[in-house]
Amino acid sequence: MINIEFKSIRELIKAFPDEATCTAHLEQLRWNGNVVSPFDETSKVYTTARGYKCKNTGKYFNVRTQTLFDNTKIELQTWFIAIYLITGHKKGISSLQLGRDLNVTQKTAWFMLQRIRNCFGIDSAETDPNNNNKLGGSGVVVEVDETVHGGKTKNMSNKKRKVIAENKADRHNNKTVMVGYLERGSRLRLQAVKPTDFIPDMVRANVDTESVLMTDTANTYVKVGKDYAHHGVVDHTKKNTAEVFIILMA
Repeated sequence: MINIEFKSIRELIKAFPDEATCTAHLEQLRWNGNVVSPFDETSKVYTTARGYKCKNTGKYFNVRTQTLFDNTKIELQTWFIAIYLITGHKKGISSLQLGRDLNVTQKTAWFMLQRIRNCFGIDSAETDPNNNNKLGGSGVVVEVDETVHGGKTKNMSNKKRKVIAENKADRHNNKTVMVGYLERGSRLRLQAVKPTDFIPDMVRANVDTESVLMTDTANTYVKVGKDYAHHGVVDHTKKNTAEVFIILMA
């Protein structure tokens, strides 16, 4: 949409130093000197203190109307820089990184990222091939929970129960900690936790950071949740679907 090639962000900012310059550029691109109503292309258009007005519909509009910039207070220069960054990253860019680059909140960056991707037809999986095997994605809810998996002592043979009774240190050797990942309405994944594994790293390796991460309130998940687009917590008194899935698998 910017329609000009820049070698750096500095060049872009120099070309579009303020809102007026950005607006003029968009009007040139969109209307080329002949303003057309987005509500009725056959209507006459008046210039008013509130912007442009469509005679036939009586509606007001401006160059942002019915574009990816519509109904936002984000400066056009910020939008232009975001477009430059997003379309220039061959492997994609996360909302966390975009927020840092633009000096905006992660929530704002996530919103901008979705609009730009939709406008330019950019798919997050295509722009980041390293995430092809990860669950979730932009706006997708992924639930994560863990449990201990293994046979119950009462169901073991007398011989095994005797060994466990005699050697209390080995009473949990038949148990395996499992982490379950559920992409809501889609894929499921169950992973054993080895002694050398760090659960936050496992979550990052299995769940796209653009996802909506749902976990319990354990500190492990609270910390890793900060790396995600959104992080919600569940009350264990009301089982979430990931927890139910793990129980069924145990």
